[in-house]
Amino acid sequence: MSIAVVGASTEVGSVGNDVVKNLVEQKFSGAIFPVNPKTNELYSIRCYPNLAAIEGDVECAVIVVPAKIVPQVLREAVLKKVKAAIVISAGFGEAGNADLETEIAEIARAGDVALLGPNCLGVVNPHRSMNASFARTLPKKGNVAFLSQSGALGTAVLDMMGGFGIGLSKFVSLGNKAMLDESALLEYFARDKKTKVIAIYAEDLRNPDRIKKAAKEMATAKKSKPIIILKSGKTAAGAAALASHTGSLAGNDASYEALFEEAGIMRAETSEELFLLARAFSLSPLPAGRNLAIVTNAGGPGVLSADVAIGAGLGLSPLSDATASELRAFLPSAASVKNPIDILGDAKSDRYARALDLVLADPSVHMVLAVLTPQSMTDVETIAEKISESVEKSGKPVVAVFMGGKLVAGGLKMLLKKKIAVANFPEDGIRMLAALADFAESREKEVVMKYSYKTLPAPEKNDIERAKEIFQVVKSSGRNLLSPIETLDLFVAYGFPIPKYAKATTSEEAARAARDIAGPCVIKILSNDITHKSDAGGILLNVAPERAGEAFERVLERVKLSAPEARIDGALLMEMAPKGGIELIAGSFRDPNLGQTVMLGSGGIYVEILKDAAFGLSPVARSRAETMLAKLRIFPLLNGARGGAKYDIDAVVECVGRLSQLLTDFPDIRELDVNPLIVYPDTPEGGGVLIVDGRVVVN
Repeated sequence: MSIAVVGASTEVGSVGNDVVKNLVEQKFSGAIFPVNPKTNELYSIRCYPNLAAIEGDVECAVIVVPAKIVPQVLREAVLKKVKAAIVISAGFGEAGNADLETEIAEIARAGDVALLGPNCLGVVNPHRSMNASFARTLPKKGNVAFLSQSGALGTAVLDMMGGFGIGLSKFVSLGNKAMLDESALLEYFARDKKTKVIAIYAEDLRNPDRIKKAAKEMATAKKSKPIIILKSGKTAAGAAALASHTGSLAGNDASYEALFEEAGIMRAETSEELFLLARAFSLSPLPAGRNLAIVTNAGGPGVLSADVAIGAGLGLSPLSDATASELRAFLPSAASVKNPIDILGDAKSDRYARALDLVLADPSVHMVLAVLTPQSMTDVETIAEKISESVEKSGKPVVAVFMGGKLVAGGLKMLLKKKIAVANFPEDGIRMLAALADFAESREKEVVMKYSYKTLPAPEKNDIERAKEIFQVVKSSGRNLLSPIETLDLFVAYGFPIPKYAKATTSEEAARAARDIAGPCVIKILSNDITHKSDAGGILLNVAPERAGEAFERVLERVKLSAPEARIDGALLMEMAPKGGIELIAGSFRDPNLGQTVMLGSGGIYVEILKDAAFGLSPVARSRAETMLAKLRIFPLLNGARGGAKYDIDAVVECVGRLSQLLTDFPDIRELDVNPLIVYPDTPEGGGVLIVDGRVVVN
């Protein structure tokens, strides 16, 4: 491999100087070509005036020149047939120069150059002794690939990885992501034989379909590769501009949570957890199930571990009679052979080794947490050695929790040297094992499903031309909010089940509309100036057809008294929905990076108080729609809890499919609410759903 550093400065301590220094002094195994027209030599290596002057091929160009010169350098790289460029230079989109960033991306794409950055730290490959960055540290070799959108965090991680017992396969600083982003790099790491685990710090993500596809392929591969992401920005007011119920329920993070769930990506809540999970997957095999055994020399930490394990969804493995009998045969009488297995505080390495060997050999045990507290007789380092021997023989995941400071430091160091996952506290150890079990379980589900990406069937009743007409009318009138009638017309065009409805501007029209409905109806005032129409007296229920004209006049009078300045556009008459249904809400909003996000939740007047909602990215697969519904707290009621009626879940799923198709056909829909979506008991006489109101906003 050959690397040219364009902007290789002679000034010690500058970025351009440090990149060359790192490559030279950390003994990069390939050719190094410093490019600087003002000097002939740097770190005893010949310098070149430009890329064209370099004899032979250049595979990668690291560019460290002022931003305004970068386009010229990239054009030279294209002529030199450089395969990849790492633009460390800042001064692009992050500094308000978005056009300059677009320009370099276009040059790279046109010239078939893979562009990383700009405004990035660089790339590190310990397996090639390649530190093409301005970070000081070349980490030890390993199997964890780390991608970071923050260069500063990247330098810290490179310095910390060794202390966590983690070796790196690659480190990539993404910078502004003008061309290459996480999705492209995930596709690369899926093929990289040196990488077993991918850890990512991200501030935003793009190309969700590529991310999901890459993540699922890595999870279901023969040698699976988990992805762990630390995503910042959870509490930013990203949904502040959304006025819909869906937007208020979503907050800023719902789209990302949906992406991670659908892709099978693990989310780390803290920097420390990112490292702990990376350590677990780097050093441990996947378990065959969720049954955990705890072996400890201290009762308190054992009980604490058991509590945390149950909370994390792990099962405490019931030991076989044979295992329990063999444990009793050599453990002191005061010891406990019931899981957690307490081998007592005076346990030395021989007792740990025998207990672990027996527990790991039990077929019902899928993983083990080995807990140690340092007593005066505890031979910490010998116990660490015995634990590593037991783990090597069993092939099952084990996390060793050595609680303490200086007294256990030697044991922890030995375990990491032997490539055994360790933690300082039981909670951390359980989190690591739970993550292994969660990934193994989700992997098996994906294998069974054969990672189907099929969306819900496209409904046959869609009238896309009618929908286009509606949107055209809205946009030509300079509006972005559909009227209530336009919203209902749009829903009808996409086959949503809607009760009979009509608009009336006079009492005579109201009377005719009511006769056509031919049953009790709702009369609701139409006014964009009145948000809560019931508070203004603008709704009447159960109006008999013969009284519709009179009721229309009464509603108008009440509204004029309570809101005299409001503009009234008439009234909506709608057939009363049958009783006996449960109100849900469905909707969507557009995330600027991840696209359309679909929401399903408990509906009604308390929708924003209950906040019972689940999210998925459009297009929504059937399995995802069913998962979203099953995640709701109200789902047990829908599914016939306590012998109650079972509601028409299939009809709800079909509505999610229609909504997903509508969003796919019209991606400029910014916000959408279907509220309420009333679902009825699934009986031979009926069932199904009805939609009686909604809200649609376009860009």
